[in-house]
Amino acid sequence: MLEPRGGVPPVVIDAAELDRVIAAFAAGTGPVAVDAERASGYRYGQRAYLIQLRRAGAGTALIDPIACPDLSGLDAALAGAEMVLHAANQDLPCLAEVGLVPRRLFDTELAGRLLGYPRVGLGSMVENVLGFVLEKGHSAADWSTRPLPEDWLRYAALDVELLVELRDALCEELEDAGKLGWALEEFAAILSTPPKAPRPDPWRRTSGIHRVRNRRALATVREVWAARDKIARERDLSPGRVLQDAAIIELAQKAPKTPAELQALPTMRGRGARRHQSAWLRAVARARDLSDRALPESNLPGDGPPPAHRWADRDPEAAKRLTAARAVIASLADEHSMPSENLVQPDYVRRLAWTPPAEASASAVGAALHDLGARTWQVELTAKPIAKAFLRLEAKGDL
Repeated sequence: MLEPRGGVPPVVIDAAELDRVIAAFAAGTGPVAVDAERASGYRYGQRAYLIQLRRAGAGTALIDPIACPDLSGLDAALAGAEMVLHAANQDLPCLAEVGLVPRRLFDTELAGRLLGYPRVGLGSMVENVLGFVLEKGHSAADWSTRPLPEDWLRYAALDVELLVELRDALCEELEDAGKLGWALEEFAAILSTPPKAPRPDPWRRTSGIHRVRNRRALATVREVWAARDKIARERDLSPGRVLQDAAIIELAQKAPKTPAELQALPTMRGRGARRHQSAWLRAVARARDLSDRALPESNLPGDGPPPAHRWADRDPEAAKRLTAARAVIASLADEHSMPSENLVQPDYVRRLAWTPPAEASASAVGAALHDLGARTWQVELTAKPIAKAFLRLEAKGDL
C-alpha cells in the first residue's frame, strides 16, 4: 500500500481546522486508530511532533501538536471510543501531554505477542495478518522538521490506514484462541498503570558505565552527565547529539585538566563535543574537588533481589526455586504460544523465587504473584504449576 485511500490530508495547524476535525471524529463510528511521531535522537524529551488519527466516517487526520498543543476538545469528543494503538506504551505519555488520554484501549502489538506472532512491528503485523506491505522508510526521521515533507506525511497517514482493520482481525484471532479476556486485562492494566517515577540517579544508565572502576570516576560521570543534560534541555537537543555516552566514559577515565588534554581524547574530536569543552572541563574539575564523603556509591541499594547469577552463592535454595519457576513459565509459554515475558514478567518470577510465601500452596503463590502485579489470567495459569514445582523441590530435600 503506497497511498492512503483518501489521499494525504493537510496537516491541522490552527484552531478552526482542529474544530472541523473534532466535529468529524465525533460524528464518526467505531474505534479510533491513533499514532504519534516523535523526534527521538534529535530533540530533548519524547514529545509528539505529529499525531495521526483515523475513524470510520471521519477519514484520516494529521495534527501538528506544536501548533495545536491542546487536544482536550478532541479527547472529550472521543471519550466513549476505543483507541487503537500499536505499542501503546511508547505513545501514551506524549499523547497525554497534549490532553489525549484513552479510556479504552486495543494494543495491536501486545495482541500480536499474546497470539505468538514472531515479529510484532506494525509493518510485519499488517503484512502477516492483512496481506498489505506498508512503506516504512521514515520511522527514524526528525519529525520536528517544519514543514514536514509530503512523503513523510504519506508514511504517517499509512500508519493508521489499516490499524482498525488489523485490530478487528486480531480481536477475532484472540477470541478463537480463548485469549481475548487475557488481552482485555492487559489493555486495562496499561491504562491503569501510573507513569514510572523518575530514576533517582539517571546518570547511572550511561552506556559503558560498567567500565568505570572507582567512585571518583563515577562522580565525573555524574557531573558531566548533568552538564550535558542541562545543555541538551536548553538547546532542545537529544543528549547524544550534545555529547555521546562514550565521551562521558572517557572523560571519567582520563580526567583531563586542560583544553589540550581534552582535545587529545579520541571521543572529543567531533565539533559537537568541542563546542562545549569548557563545560566538560568544569564538570571534571567539580568531580575532582569533591570530598570522599560526597562521592557516589559504587552501587545503589536495590529494592529487589540481587542479580540471578549471584544466587547460587548467596542463597542456593532461591537459585533452585528460580530455575524451577523459569522452567514452568517456559513450558506454559510454549504451550500457549507466547513469549514467556508476556505470560509473567521475569521480575515477578525472580522476586517470588527470592522471597517465596511461607507455604508453597497454589493460593499462597497466587496471592504473592497478584501482590507483585500479575494479572488475574496470569495468576490462574501459573500459580498452581509453580507451587507444584516448589513442593517437588521440598519433597526431594532440595529446600
